[in-house]
Amino acid sequence: MKLLRAMEAGAADLQACDGVLFVTPENFGYLSGGMKDFFDRTYYPCVPGELHRPYMLIVSCGNDGSGAVRQLQRIVKGYPLSAVAEPLVVKGEPDQQALDQAAELGLSFAAGLGMGIF
Repeated sequence: MKLLRAMEAGAADLQACDGVLFVTPENFGYLSGGMKDFFDRTYYPCVPGELHRPYMLIVSCGNDGSGAVRQLQRIVKGYPLSAVAEPLVVKGEPDQQALDQAAELGLSFAAGLGMGIF
């Protein structure tokens, strides 16, 4: 497992992974600038249409998170990356329950990758 900020990650990281757990705030109804920058920098180097990887998404938002979810879902179709669970949308300040849900999602994803389910 490798944990990287969007601004630190690149195409080589995406190509080397078995799956990706994207975690982003929703800013002004969209993905964070750092996440969008990650996709801008990795799309063409990853040979569009040939990078088949599973992903999960966690969005932290002050409103409903739908803009960030929609934007990411539209972007990843070009790689293509495939969602293996519904996005976890955390509304408002993350509390312990939200953190527990995020941890459970991440552990489930790691276990599924390890068992070859995804």
